[in-house]
Amino acid sequence: MKKSSCLTALQPLLSKPSFTAQEAKKYGVSSARLAYYIKKGEVKRLRRGIYQGADYQGNLENFQWEDLIEAVNSIPGGVICLISALAIYHLTEEIPRQHWIAVSHSTSIKRGEDVKIVRLRNLELGKTEAKIGDIRAPLFDRERTIIDSFRLLARETAIKALKMALAKKGGERLDLKKLQSYARKLRFPIGPYLITAAT
Repeated sequence: MKKSSCLTALQPLLSKPSFTAQEAKKYGVSSARLAYYIKKGEVKRLRRGIYQGADYQGNLENFQWEDLIEAVNSIPGGVICLISALAIYHLTEEIPRQHWIAVSHSTSIKRGEDVKIVRLRNLELGKTEAKIGDIRAPLFDRERTIIDSFRLLARETAIKALKMALAKKGGERLDLKKLQSYARKLRFPIGPYLITAAT
């Protein structure tokens, strides 16, 4: 493929906050060609294997979560979890200092300086996708995030998240049946905390 037609083929990826070398390969653009575009100033290398179009102009909502989206896209099979998921759901006042990403318990991925890797056995339970601006990213649903918060974070953080979730209305309402189902599957006794949070 010619250099100019490779750049044309990359256009759908150049409008995203970030893309991987694997994604570029699906469009017929090799790693060597990406290196050429970086040298020419058409593409920016954000980190190993993660790229962005040089002229990318993200929207405001994407900008807030851009680093998190890049982080989860750079980790094969990664899922946004715990503090990062609580922040997306507006269930914490804490500003995450790191991006919390869950991976399968069997993987050997190491954390980066701005990424906190959490190894979990049941990665599919409660896994969903969120639309962040115009990008879709994998993360755990509210109910799984709250159960994991009780299991893996400070109790105070988890109780506050549960209280905030119970106060939400409409489409952001907490599904109590699902919460209790996850609690059973993950062997965490949520009942006493639900009673405390509801009073």
